[in-house]
Amino acid sequence: MKTAVSIPNDLFEKAETLARNTKKSRSQLYSEALFEYVVRHSPEEITLAYNKVVDSLDGQDNAFLNHAALRAMERTEW
Repeated sequence: MKTAVSIPNDLFEKAETLARNTKKSRSQLYSEALFEYVVRHSPEEITLAYNKVVDSLDGQDNAFLNHAALRAMERTEW
């Protein structure tokens, strides 16, 4: 889908430089950035991502991961 947005000139220039340095099109760079923003700010997406990681570790006994998970849960506002 095509869309038009307005962004500050300095941000546009930084994005252009990043796109050029990473050999990505402007559309690809903006799509990836927007996708990352949406995932980071969508509680449902965050939960799905956590669940995917936990499912991939199912059956593994890892003290570090257990401790990290406990700390993350303690800092989470429910």
